[in-house]
Amino acid sequence: MPNFDKKWEVFVRSFIDNEGYKRVLEGLQNTLLIALVGLVIGIAIGTLIAVVRVMPKYGVLPKILNGICSVYTEFFRGTPIVVQLLLGYYVLLPLLGVSMKPVGVCILIFGLNSGAYVSEIMRGGIGSVDPGQMEAGRALGMSYWATMLKIVVPQAVKNILPTLGNELISLVKETSVVSFVGALDLSNAFRYIASNNYEFMIPYLVMAVIYILIVLVIAVFIRLMERRLKKSDRSN
Repeated sequence: MPNFDKKWEVFVRSFIDNEGYKRVLEGLQNTLLIALVGLVIGIAIGTLIAVVRVMPKYGVLPKILNGICSVYTEFFRGTPIVVQLLLGYYVLLPLLGVSMKPVGVCILIFGLNSGAYVSEIMRGGIGSVDPGQMEAGRALGMSYWATMLKIVVPQAVKNILPTLGNELISLVKETSVVSFVGALDLSNAFRYIASNNYEFMIPYLVMAVIYILIVLVIAVFIRLMERRLKKSDRSN
């Protein structure tokens, strides 16, 4: 396949000789950073929202908090991530007078977006925990929040671990849109290499392979964590 060989030579020359690999490494670093830190922020926000959503609505404050959380989740689940990035970078931050680098903005927006989805995941996980766990904690004199965060939520996380892994995979794939606000990610790095030589076949094939490898590594890591948690449960 002489045509394929020629395309490969062009790619190698652009990737190595023209130091395209530096752009790819930076893009890969940004992709993983945005996805991982975004998920951590999402878990923190999502857990708090889930706890608020499932708490008894006896007083005025719980109802107000529940309404705020509902609006939050509906907005971030009902609008595309690209729209959220554009609103955050070009509208919200300038109005607030805040200056952030594109990668920082992407981490923030991806974290807020993930929080909306994780809140629903966590709410389902909390619902899967035996209600007797909450009753036992309250019987021991613990507050609602202490019982939820120290007893119920840790058990819920075990139940939703595979789903959190899927959320991380989704975040990795969604980082392909961060170039809309000027951030360099893995896909943007390969688009740059391809557009320089007008040879798109090899760069895009290599890009797809790297994304698949990232997803496989995440899937294997999640399986290992599941096995370790199951072993710890049996030992207890």
